[in-house]
Amino acid sequence: MTQPAETVGVVSEIVVYPIKSAKGISLDTAQVERCGCRFDRQWMLVDSEGVFLSQRQLPRMALISPRLTEDELIVDAPGMERLVLPLVSDEQPLKNVSIWGDICRATPVGSSADKWFSTFLKTPCTLVRFPESTRRPVDPTYAKPDDQVGFADGFPFLLLSQASLTDLNTRVDQALPMTRFRPNLVVSGCSPYAEDTWKEISIGDVGFRVVKPCARCSITTVDQVTGTAGKEPLRTLAGYRRVGKKVMFGQNLIHDGRGLVRTGDVVRVTAYW
Repeated sequence: MTQPAETVGVVSEIVVYPIKSAKGISLDTAQVERCGCRFDRQWMLVDSEGVFLSQRQLPRMALISPRLTEDELIVDAPGMERLVLPLVSDEQPLKNVSIWGDICRATPVGSSADKWFSTFLKTPCTLVRFPESTRRPVDPTYAKPDDQVGFADGFPFLLLSQASLTDLNTRVDQALPMTRFRPNLVVSGCSPYAEDTWKEISIGDVGFRVVKPCARCSITTVDQVTGTAGKEPLRTLAGYRRVGKKVMFGQNLIHDGRGLVRTGDVVRVTAYW
């Protein structure tokens, strides 16, 4: 149903994940572009067949820490010398890569990056970047024809409220940090699971469609500090957030247009489910 915009909270954290499945970077301000936040999931590791790699197979990826400067991507990991990559590099021949069945054209970053990641992860892999020329449409079941996404699993944004995590943490033996759930946008000031009722919201300069609950996977069980996997939170979430065979926690968003979002921005709901 549609009604006058209602303020429901504020953005308390914005996070981008430059390298898919590596650590995130908290920002005060993010530029929303064609595929989501600038630099979010712009780099990805693939195996010898071009299939994407993530913490699902390689929990150790949680220990990879990227950092962005004005013109470089800087990457650190335990026991490794720092890797420094230019944000703007020479054009390389594109190669096909696969992410959840989507075949995309991607730019290999270079042999030095491949050696660095292969050494740290103890498996052969290639680092690729999502080029400006590539188009990866969002699943048309949920999207408009022009909606695009980079190397994120399926949608440009993931939103989770702080209240939902606080509620989960009353149910588990040991409180879990927000980093387990890898959201782009954290909203504070609303009630637990209020985001499940939102259909359209606005933040800063940008409108968003709340299109699909996020089905959670084994990455949520990986301790993002140690890179080791356990059983929580999936075991607890399955007890009260199961829909069919999936466990839902957080909401996937698609943006309408470009603009800036900032921590402290008011979140307004313009339509509810």
